[in-house]
Amino acid sequence: MHSDTLHPARSLTLRNATPDDLPGVLALLADAAGWLHGRGIRQWPVGGFPAARIEPLIAEGTLYVLDDEEDREGGRPHVPAATLALDGHADPEFWRRGDHPETGLYVHKLAVKRSLSGQGMGETLLDWATLRAASNGLRWLRLDCSKNNPGLQGYYRKLGFRHVRTVDLPHRASGALFQRPADLASPAVPHPRRRRASRAYSG
Repeated sequence: MHSDTLHPARSLTLRNATPDDLPGVLALLADAAGWLHGRGIRQWPVGGFPAARIEPLIAEGTLYVLDDEEDREGGRPHVPAATLALDGHADPEFWRRGDHPETGLYVHKLAVKRSLSGQGMGETLLDWATLRAASNGLRWLRLDCSKNNPGLQGYYRKLGFRHVRTVDLPHRASGALFQRPADLASPAVPHPRRRRASRAYSG
């Protein structure tokens, strides 16, 4: 099981999700989806994702959770501080053969707990994912996000992602495609700053 300690300001550990994490992951994603829908952002299905969408990611070892030890110690039901799926799956409705999909890793299900938003966790996780892509000899870290959320798109641009194109399919809320170079020099460290939390969710 892979794990990393990522955030020096508090005890946060990134590790592969296990089947025991499923309820907490579903709760976090449902909370994120509800918050977004309450603001008119149709990024994810209302009510979050069904277990059948998340269980394969856990089984494949591509879903990661960021553990907040302070929450564990508080005796509350455990919901991870953040989630991130990272794999080589390029959505065929979005990424073309000419994009050379095999040259990148792809970010999905990136979400940060609302109570911890604005502390740079999203940036830290994306830096970590960039390093993973680079260490695997790949060229790009890629993601797709809501085609109707300019705030989220601006967030990714500020983090060095370039807008590749927007694929406008009527049955998909997502479709804005972004990528940034995989660079072993990318700092996997947090960048604390306040921001609108609608920018903390992807894929």
